[in-house]
Amino acid sequence: MTRRTVRIAMNGVTGRMGYRQHLVRSILAIREQGGLGLGGGEVLWPEPVLVGRRTHALEDMAARHGLTEWSADLDAVLADDTIDIYFDAQVTSARVEAIKKAIAAGKHVYTEKPTATDLAGALDLARLARDAGIKHGVVQDKIFLPGLVKLKRLIDGGFFGEILSVRGEFGYWVFEGDWQDAQRPSWNYRAEDGGGIVVDMFPHWEYVLHELFGKVTTVQAQVQTHIPQRWDEQGKPYAATADDAAYGIFQLAGGAVAQINSSWTVRVNRDELVEFQVDGTHGSAVAGLRNCRVQHRSATPKPVWNPDLPVTEPFRDQWQEVPDNTVFDNGFKAQWELFLRHVALDEPYTWDLMAGARGVQLAELGLKSSAEGRRFDVPELTL
Repeated sequence: MTRRTVRIAMNGVTGRMGYRQHLVRSILAIREQGGLGLGGGEVLWPEPVLVGRRTHALEDMAARHGLTEWSADLDAVLADDTIDIYFDAQVTSARVEAIKKAIAAGKHVYTEKPTATDLAGALDLARLARDAGIKHGVVQDKIFLPGLVKLKRLIDGGFFGEILSVRGEFGYWVFEGDWQDAQRPSWNYRAEDGGGIVVDMFPHWEYVLHELFGKVTTVQAQVQTHIPQRWDEQGKPYAATADDAAYGIFQLAGGAVAQINSSWTVRVNRDELVEFQVDGTHGSAVAGLRNCRVQHRSATPKPVWNPDLPVTEPFRDQWQEVPDNTVFDNGFKAQWELFLRHVALDEPYTWDLMAGARGVQLAELGLKSSAEGRRFDVPELTL
């Protein structure tokens, strides 16, 4: 067995997502399984170098997981010729400058989304990466999660017939921070720091819709800041300048229509924090992050509208659970493994900085749609 080491500068791992999903449940999980098998008796061994601004947090994290390399000096890490990949999970407003430095240093790039705060910045990164000849990828985790993998299986198997519509509901109540601590960092609610649910979630909806149902061709959105004041991590009140809810309608290539509500000001009355209902001529499905239920047209009940009588049909019980039929790994880890194989073996990989730019484009158009009260076409992007 031959072991090949790949050294990864992981910037922003002191944040919740960078630490839990990318460091612990992806890179360290790959190490715990003995590395990533490449075939032919070769194993790829990821070696993380922790990067961030808080020295003590990095040192504590490294000690907790038996890691030896960490640094608060990004420039020094990027100057190290042994670093192969730069990963970014920082706040969005700091991402473009750091990725540009990584590209200039010749590092392969893997990054959280959104890749930039505006389309021009996202396209600039894609252009720089292309010209530098590096490999690059953008986290698009939702399509690797069990519920949507099952949904994709149904689509590929022709279960739906003609797909007519997609309805998405995402969100939960994020506490304001005064009488209960907020579950999300305060910068998420400040537009000047790159916050906002449109910038955060529309890039997700772009790749979910694009990968499963077809390219988004038009967007119309209503964006709101429902809660104008929140309290930060120090218990101080601040003005919430970013949107905390968005209601979008998306026309898809092929004719289907998608409606997706995104909100941090909604109390959950569904089985999972995000669910998509897909209705087709031959059947329907409701998919969350883990589960997926279906109703074929042959088993569809025939309800009759009568507001004068109580509902007696158990509508939820009339759906059938889609079996796993496989063992699902962590979605973030699954995409990390594909990107690492792309770097090591040059295997095909489509979720690149150009795909990330499409997500930024949809967010930008969604905000513009709300501001101007108009529906906008989503043009094809070129470099």
